[in-house]
Amino acid sequence: MTNRFFCFGLGYSAIALAERLQDEGWAIAGTCRGAEKQAELTARGWSVHRFDRGMDLPDGMLDGVTHLLSSVPPDEQGDPVVDEAGGVIRRAAGSMKWIGYLSTTGVYGDRDGGWVDETSDLTPTGARGERRKQAEAAWLELGRETGVPVQLFRLAGIYGPGRNALETVRRGRAQRIDKPGQVFSRIHRDDIAAIVRASMERPNPGAAYNCCDDNPAPPQEVIAYACTLLGVEPPPLVPFEEAELSPMARSFYRDNKRVSNRRIKEELGVSLAWPDYRPALEALL
Repeated sequence: MTNRFFCFGLGYSAIALAERLQDEGWAIAGTCRGAEKQAELTARGWSVHRFDRGMDLPDGMLDGVTHLLSSVPPDEQGDPVVDEAGGVIRRAAGSMKWIGYLSTTGVYGDRDGGWVDETSDLTPTGARGERRKQAEAAWLELGRETGVPVQLFRLAGIYGPGRNALETVRRGRAQRIDKPGQVFSRIHRDDIAAIVRASMERPNPGAAYNCCDDNPAPPQEVIAYACTLLGVEPPPLVPFEEAELSPMARSFYRDNKRVSNRRIKEELGVSLAWPDYRPALEALL
């Protein structure tokens, strides 16, 4: 029987996974929001529907789906997929072996630079993190209702082809922001695909997996390394209080933590292709 993968929200990370599964002979389907993106993804031979809160979904859209992923973020009303497509998922659950939800490490909140793992309390600092926490709970409840194993993937800062510190420097948008002690964890797009793929082989109902590399690092250090690789002068260090940041960018600096990735290695047997940002940036260059 052909494995059938369906993803709500075929975006940057999910497309990398879908490409990998297509290479293995899986049937690929999913959703996106815009007509242009729909045409682009359909041209790959995928069955792609438009979806957003308030949109009707075609009957039978999930018939025969064996593996379901959502990368759609929650909005102020809750999780759009659970709210709008929960009934469709419940009706199609008989064929499903695995469900995954892409969340973020923001659910852990601020730890003042300390370590968190998947057993740590969820204490998000802002409304966005709180919505993620509630969305995780909604997906886990859906798993209990349907009997399909639901896994949570808590993603650190995502980078990869076309989205990385080299591109930020090239576009003249790089800042080196000095907030003493601040670190961020990050994860390469291809490693996200590898982690999620490994979980599909080992369903574990209710399990959460931190998706991050081995090297939580200060963001200004990453920009400086990108500048070194490109042979350009790094931008000057700017104190955090004086930095020109969007409200969303500034909110990321409220959380300072180091995220453990031990579980993906010990439970899923994942060996990261890019455990450190430095060789990854070299390869991206």
